[in-house]
Order: sequence, then C-alpha cells, then structure tokens
Amino acid sequence: MHKSIILGADIGGSHITVCLVDVLERKIINDVMVRRNVNSDGNAQEIISQWCAAIFELFENAAFKPLKMGIAMPGPFDYERGISYIKGLNKYESLYGLNVKELLAAELDILPECINILNDAPCFLQGEVFGGAAKGYKNVIGITLGTGFGSAIYSDERARDAEFWQIPFKDSIAEHYFSTNWFLNQYQLLTGETLGSVKDLVAKFPQERTIVKNIFEEFGCNLALFLDKAITRESPELLVCGGNISKAFDFFGPSLLSQLKLRNNPILVKTTSLGEQSALIGAASSWYAGSVVDNLI
Repeated sequence: MHKSIILGADIGGSHITVCLVDVLERKIINDVMVRRNVNSDGNAQEIISQWCAAIFELFENAAFKPLKMGIAMPGPFDYERGISYIKGLNKYESLYGLNVKELLAAELDILPECINILNDAPCFLQGEVFGGAAKGYKNVIGITLGTGFGSAIYSDERARDAEFWQIPFKDSIAEHYFSTNWFLNQYQLLTGETLGSVKDLVAKFPQERTIVKNIFEEFGCNLALFLDKAITRESPELLVCGGNISKAFDFFGPSLLSQLKLRNNPILVKTTSLGEQSALIGAASSWYAGSVVDNLI
C-alpha cells in the first residue's frame, strides 16, 4: 500500500499545502495535511526552508516518508528541469534562474528524480475532471484566480497549461487583471484605503455596497471579455473556476455570465468542488500510470 502513497504539494503565492495521496484511489489521506503561510518575498533559502518545514511536519505527523512527491507550482517555470523563471509577478522573485528541484532535494535529503514539479493549473483541472466539478466532461477550460492567474484546457483526455496569464489584455497582461492585486489596487484607487485580501474586500460589502459591487462587476466583465476568444476557439462544455477569488463567485459571477451571453458565448460555469484538494491530487497522480496530466511519468 505504501508504494501507492505519494506526497502531494500545492504551492501558491502565499502558502504551501502538503498531504499524502493514495494514487490508486486518487484521494487524500485526510488525517495528515499541513498548510503553512510562506513569505514569497524572502530570499531563496528562506523560501525553500519554509516549504521544507511544511513537508518535514507532514513526515512527522504521518510517521511515514513517501518515496516520491508531486508538487503543483505556479509558472513561468521549466517543469522538466525544475528551474524557476518567475519574475515581475510580486512573488518568488529570488528563485529566478535557480533549480528548485535540486534545492528541495538537497534540503529533504532525497534524489531530484523523486520530485515531479508540475504546473498548478493543469493539476487543478485534472483533479476536477477526475472527481470534482468537471467529472464526466470531455472538453473543459479551468482557471484559478488568486495571487496569480492560472489556466488549463482539458481535451483528448489530458490537461495542459493554457498560459492565459501572459496574454496581452488592455494596457498590460491578463495576470495583472485577474489576480488579487487588481482588486486591492482598485479599492485603494477608489477609497485611498489599503486592504490585504479579496476576503477583506468582501467583508466591506455591508458598509460599502456600491463600491464593492462595482469592483466585482468590473472584474466579471473584464473576465468575460478576456475569455470570449478562448471559449470561441475551444468550444468547451464547461468553465471551472478555482482559487481563493472563486469563493467570491456570487459577487462577480452574474456579470461574467451576462457578458458571455451578450457575446453569444453562453457556457456552463461551475466553481471548484474539491478546493485545494484538486491540485494536490493532480500533482501526486503524476506518478500514476493512468494520469492525464502533462509531464506524465
């Protein structure tokens, strides 16, 4: 049984979550999971140490050290070689050009070959297709909305990175419009006040209904405008939204759906049903022969 248990990790712009996944069952072993905040502005050694601290805590809690691990990681990244190329995105700048796989392996005292690093968006979508909101669908677009903007397309029984984040949009790129910083910047522009998260913005709704409502409506309209071409090109059956911002779907979903309908692209939209578990399961199952994630081993 232990051979089928893989460490799954999901690294976001401000946190790491690690767990044990039974890849034969494709489910998380629920009694052992660790989540830690990460200072993504720290130096390389600080970041690697924070990630590994979470992994060591998991080993201690589980009294078991898996032979292999799969890590869902945001890009841009050379996933095969393990080198980070994240730059200009206000996270993990100090890792630019470094071989993250080798740094992790050295800190954990394992071989680099025992670590798979994969794009977080395809991992998210693979999990949703397997047993979440996208189960039973053959052609799906998945987006993750958080400190970054992830995207994946599922077709021909595999999930692949769509790399929407880098596509030019308005006066910048999509990443700058569909991530946490956009919300914080908009609120500060309108009020002069600083917030720490989209959750804080939602909490402002009872006192500042018009401002909060307008920010989310603008976000939904922008998202529809951006996704219009991809939906036309891919003809998906379903759009799945994940990431922390998707928890506020009730605020931006109506404008997203109405604008897509106006553009003659009405599509079924769902939010994740697995939450963080989708990326964890997707990353770990890269070691399973039946995986549909790119970078299959």
